Amino acid sequence: MRDNHHVQPSTTPAAEYSQRQQARERRVAQLDQRHIRLGYLRLLTIGFGLVLLWWFFTRSGVSALWLTLPVLLFFSLVIYHARLVRQRTQADRAAEVYRRGLARIEDRWIGMGPQGERFADVPHLYASDLDIFGPASLFQLLSTARTRMGEDTLARWLLGPAPVADLLQRHAAITDLRDRLDLREDMAILGADLNPGVHPEALTAWAESPRLLDHPRRRWLALAFALLAVAAAILWATLGIRIPFFLILLLEGAITVLLHRRVQQVFHGTEHALQDLQLLSSLFARLQQERFEAVPLQALQQTLSSHHLPVSRAITQLDSIVQHIYSLDNFFVRLLDIPLLYSVQAAYAAEAWRSEHGAAVRHWLDTLGQLEALLALATYTNEHHAYPFPQFFSGPPAFHARQLGHPLLPEARSVRNDITIGHHPSSPLPSSVLLISGSNMSGKSTLMRAVGINTVLAMAGAPVRAHALQLTPLQVGASILINDSLQQGSSRFYAEITRLRHICDLAIQSPPLLFLLDELLQGTNSKDRLTGAEGVVRTLIERSAIGIISTHDLALTHLGGTLAQHIHNMHLQEQIEAGEMKFDYQLREGVVTKSNGIELMRLIGLDV
Repeated sequence: MRDNHHVQPSTTPAAEYSQRQQARERRVAQLDQRHIRLGYLRLLTIGFGLVLLWWFFTRSGVSALWLTLPVLLFFSLVIYHARLVRQRTQADRAAEVYRRGLARIEDRWIGMGPQGERFADVPHLYASDLDIFGPASLFQLLSTARTRMGEDTLARWLLGPAPVADLLQRHAAITDLRDRLDLREDMAILGADLNPGVHPEALTAWAESPRLLDHPRRRWLALAFALLAVAAAILWATLGIRIPFFLILLLEGAITVLLHRRVQQVFHGTEHALQDLQLLSSLFARLQQERFEAVPLQALQQTLSSHHLPVSRAITQLDSIVQHIYSLDNFFVRLLDIPLLYSVQAAYAAEAWRSEHGAAVRHWLDTLGQLEALLALATYTNEHHAYPFPQFFSGPPAFHARQLGHPLLPEARSVRNDITIGHHPSSPLPSSVLLISGSNMSGKSTLMRAVGINTVLAMAGAPVRAHALQLTPLQVGASILINDSLQQGSSRFYAEITRLRHICDLAIQSPPLLFLLDELLQGTNSKDRLTGAEGVVRTLIERSAIGIISTHDLALTHLGGTLAQHIHNMHLQEQIEAGEMKFDYQLREGVVTKSNGIELMRLIGLDV
């Protein structure tokens, strides 16, 4: 590990990544050459050993000590080879870290990294609508976590808004972490496997389980019997007196039988709970050696100790106990189990560890999850230097963005727009609802998703794709991607009105709601759609919600009565040039003045 705590890149992130990738690739090539030379050296060592063996059997007076020379040399080369392989693996992983980073910067990231599928099936009021999880999702773009705790924390931040005080602390932490490339590289390459490891629920459940082996003095009694068994075995070997050994063995067998069920329960269900402890210890150790400047990071780092023992050492102790447990699968160790009371002592050691550190495990894992989530957002911040942190202000709910773009689209395809919803000094006539009309494919849904996903980023503590974003604390509710359900026997219209009911219920809660309703109530007739839309919008406005509604039904652009003063009509339009429909995706004032439905049908060959 480098002790190079805070690297400040002197070039652009892309150039820095490229330099580091090339350096790591050169390192891989150098280690490959060493690997080849080491292979030849091992063959020469074997040949040298065979020559000495032949000399020993064909020549008298040759000392057998000479045979130890090639053996020692060979095992030294094996140890060095293992170290070489480990270094080569880490260098290759580091090169891959920067290859993926360049892919994100160059908008080639889709298909790389975890997609967060395990979070995708949870019912939620915007996750599927805004592509938070799944292929080409926000989670896939952001996540660099090495553990499930990091993924869980990042997912939790993306699924719900945080208080502004927490967001400001995250901003400070992310700013401190942004340029710590060495730390991010080290965290990415540690462990035997690059897949996210550690099962926090299983590990926490095991650590917090009640003691099964009470009477701690029995642990020392077991140790005493093991020492007596060794002494009795020596007595048998030297003086031929074997009765003491068998008497002690009989007593140890009784202890083993007496405690067998509880010993088994101590280790029951640890297949997942006690996996990846080496990765966990390495991550903790790397984080503990970093010298942070941001106060929130220092506070998190200070929690990584237990009884004045660093967490990494405590986890290493547990890993050592686990290795002793796993060694019981070895036949020779199993033979020594009863004489040395091996399994009993391992169980008591695990119980002692659980008694001393078990209550703190949940907090340790939560802290690591937070640090990994912050590192993921710091990576995103570093790779998108032009993206600003949002500014939060108090007052009636509002969202004001200058040159807002969709963060999941390539920069070259991301058309930016100014968006103002709710009260803002620059808007003399604030409107709670932005009603966007426009034809099919004009970009209404994409614009709504851009607003929603940037709000999610803002309320998670991340920077946003905009020149500037000012907003009050908001939570998002969306009805964009609604489909019928064959399994549940529900139509699209029923699924939509059910979602609308949940969104209206959410509007009662805090913080205020930002709603995104695409093609509102398009599954019913025009009369019912207009009546229903008036009711839904009135309910949301009365509950102090703000939001966007899109429609290609121009009747909805004339919602009247008391609603008119709260609605601001804008539109997206297209141009037809030389028989080809073209869109500029720029938001314009007022209601759309033309429709492309008939023209589009004619363009694809329908006789209308």
